[in-house]
Amino acid sequence: MIYVMADIHGNEKRFDSVMDKIALTEEDTLYVLGDVIDRYPGGVRLLKRLLEMPNAKLLLGNHEHMMLECLFRHYDPDDPWSMEEKEKNFSRWYRNGGMVTKKSMLALPRRERFALLRAVRALPLCYDITVGGKAYKLVHAAPIEYYDEYSERYRDAEQFAVWMRYGRDFVPPWDYTLIFGHTPTDHYLPYKTLSIYYGDRMIGIDCGSGYPDPPDPEEEFYGRLACLRLDDMKEFYSEEENKEPS
Repeated sequence: MIYVMADIHGNEKRFDSVMDKIALTEEDTLYVLGDVIDRYPGGVRLLKRLLEMPNAKLLLGNHEHMMLECLFRHYDPDDPWSMEEKEKNFSRWYRNGGMVTKKSMLALPRRERFALLRAVRALPLCYDITVGGKAYKLVHAAPIEYYDEYSERYRDAEQFAVWMRYGRDFVPPWDYTLIFGHTPTDHYLPYKTLSIYYGDRMIGIDCGSGYPDPPDPEEEFYGRLACLRLDDMKEFYSEEENKEPS
């Protein structure tokens, strides 16, 4: 069986809830489309756990990209970025929940920390797979081959692939089904409890695992972690406490 999830954002409780439901076996494959870290404190533990799983395949997300810019490139003496650029990157990472990840990373022994950063640096930007005769492209945000159309808005193709957001009126030009995270599905659906979004050759699976846990009745949307099994398109969601009906 082939499973896909995205944007765990360090929420171990939601991750464990979904893993209990899917009961992953050695014959199954779990694709995680980036943003394992930030917002909740379990991101580094989850990164290590997933990287050690022989049947888990990860993609680089924009939150891992921010971590690399702040904790990997910034310690390179040959890196050409100015101090002002580095400060801007740290500020952006902190605004997006990166402080909790930074603390966890710096608590690791130096050798272990940089081994983990090198492993994250090696993560791909997409997977092309076929399930049941149907072609899928798995990305965090966008297919890198469309970078040229948006190059004026992004520093390079990698930044585009992990940061691009498609609006609900976008018409895909591709001949596969794109499965993506990054953009919470409340951008596409009106439901208070987030669920998987099915568009025209596009499936959005970021259902807000980084949102408050347990869900806050005062919030506009209730987040949870989603997982999609591509063999039969069955949806799995983390169990949530103190959640009002949709």
